[in-house]
Amino acid sequence: MAGSAVSPEQSSSKSIVSGLVLATVGAIAFSGKAIIVKLAYRHGVDAVTLIMLRMLFALPLFAVMAWWAGRGKPRLTLRDWLGVIGLGFSGYYLASFLDFAGLAYISAGFERLILYLNPTLVLLFGWLLYRRRASRPQVIGMVVSYTGVALVFGHEIWSGGGGVGGGLAAWGAFLCFLSAVSYAGYLVYSGEFVKRLGSLRLVGLATSVACLLCIAQFALLRPMSAALTVAPEVIWLSVLNATLCTAVPVLMVMMAIERIGAAVAAQTGMVGPLSTILMGVVILGEPFTVWIAAGTVLVIAGIFVFTRTGR
Repeated sequence: MAGSAVSPEQSSSKSIVSGLVLATVGAIAFSGKAIIVKLAYRHGVDAVTLIMLRMLFALPLFAVMAWWAGRGKPRLTLRDWLGVIGLGFSGYYLASFLDFAGLAYISAGFERLILYLNPTLVLLFGWLLYRRRASRPQVIGMVVSYTGVALVFGHEIWSGGGGVGGGLAAWGAFLCFLSAVSYAGYLVYSGEFVKRLGSLRLVGLATSVACLLCIAQFALLRPMSAALTVAPEVIWLSVLNATLCTAVPVLMVMMAIERIGAAVAAQTGMVGPLSTILMGVVILGEPFTVWIAAGTVLVIAGIFVFTRTGR
């Protein structure tokens, strides 16, 4: 029937709506990772064991992702494998471990704000490596966003880092910042390999490498019996982290980028810090003060200005 035909405009509108939904839900799911890690820490587990469990459960999912995306594609060369290993180490193993370690000392909301500075770090890498100059609006956006982080950081130090002490809170913030730096390095160097391998195949391979590295780290630093003595809640939280907060949002964001583009998907990701702070208050009982609110507004506003002018 002629009346049942879908016009190109309707199809495009549905694609945009579905893309926005996927990007939003993916950002919220990503932000839940910090909440799950903080909940797991309440059961006496350490970062080495916790990240191993997460990666152990995520490994089959990412291996299937890499296989699916690589069907019918040329085999990887030695150069490709070296690049995948390097990117997996920097972007997913080191960045994830530093993030997990830092979360032991700072609030989930503050961690998300630090990681949200990632676009500014990519620009700094570009300036250091390729002498790419920042525009004036980008500089303004950076100043505003880092001012917001400084406000929240001051609150964390003043409040004693949620019970761990101001010095340890500073250490946790430093670890999370190093995590953001490590992931920014991954973004800077991954461009060539995305073109060669495709984004989904690269993510599947690099994360699989990171999973193996995290498992090897645990085998070297902890007795194997340590994995058997964790609380049952830690196991279920790790399964949830590996699926709902790791593999699923990766696919959602990839699908969103196909529908609405990377720039719009990145702007939609601004819901991530807000959802982390909200879940931190509701689920973890983290404080929400005027300083945290002001810092959050500054960070999101600064990154909004930064990304819009840097498209």
